[in-house]
This record gives sequence, structure tokens and C-alpha cells, in this order.
Amino acid sequence: MKKLKALVVAICFLVAGNIASAQTKIAYISVDQVVQYMPGTAKLDTLLAKYRADSIQPEYTRLITQYQWKDSIYRDSVKTPKAVRDEVAKELPGYIYQIQNWNQIEQQALEAKQNELLGPIYKEVYDAIKAIAKEKGYTHVMTREAFIVMPDADNLFPLVTTRLKLKVPPQAANATGTGALPQR
Repeated sequence: MKKLKALVVAICFLVAGNIASAQTKIAYISVDQVVQYMPGTAKLDTLLAKYRADSIQPEYTRLITQYQWKDSIYRDSVKTPKAVRDEVAKELPGYIYQIQNWNQIEQQALEAKQNELLGPIYKEVYDAIKAIAKEKGYTHVMTREAFIVMPDADNLFPLVTTRLKLKVPPQAANATGTGALPQR
């Protein structure tokens, strides 16, 4: 009787394990690779260069002009009252900090603008991935970079690019489903 109970419990665990594993279906995709073929990304460099020229560079010029003006007020001890010079002395370190760290400030502004411009494109790609995953019964979709070995059949890249009607060169489509990442 104990052997029969143990056998029934073992069979239940085996059946439950098979049901659980049958319900898990994993796919992968390189989202950034899909995004690079999206129509809006081709003009991204041009838009960022325009943003730099129209917004960031004038801000830097304004900052330098402001600093030079404040510095001249501070240095002119004959014409500038002490109270004004003291107030300007408190402001100058902030200008100096911004000028010294301008490259970092500029980079952060460009990254923020890039994220703003890419946001709708990424949303469109993620929506397509979710729709395909739902249609094909995938419970998990991971980035391609998370896997070392993966079956070509679970690569969503061709399905997503087809759904989004993207023109992908054949070598790019083939390179995404290699099954294993190149050795480093």
C-alpha cells in the first residue's frame, strides 16, 4: 500500500512537472537590432545635431557670456559696490562648475533628447513583440544577449521585422538566428 501511494505521488509530481514545463515557452530577440531598422532612426543623428546646434550650443554661449559679464562686475572694484561684488562672488562658482563640466552636461542633454525621440519607436517595437509573443504562446521573451545558446526557432526577430514591415538585409536577418553568440 505504501509503495502504491509513493508511486501515485511520483506520477502526480511527474505529470505536474510536465504540465508546468509545457506551459513555459521562451523566445528571444535583440530589440536594439530591430530599432536600428525602424524608419525614424535613420534621421536621428540629424535631429540630434540640429538639437545640439539650436539648443545646446546657444546655451553654452549664453553661459560663457553670463560668466564673463559677472566676472567683469566682480573684478571692477572701482565701479562696483562691495555688496554687489559679494553677491556676484557667490554666483561665480556655479558658472565655473557648469563651464568645467559642460561636456557631461551636454552629453546628458543629448541622451535625454535621444531617449525622447526613441521612446515612440521602442514602444512600437515592444508592442509588436508582445503581440507576437501572445499569438505564438510565448510566456517569456528575453533579450538575445541574455542567452549563450538558443534555438533559431525561438528568435522573434524575423517575425517582429515582418510585422513592422521593416526592410532588413538578408545577412542581418540570418545573423540574428545563429543559435550561439560568437566566442570572445
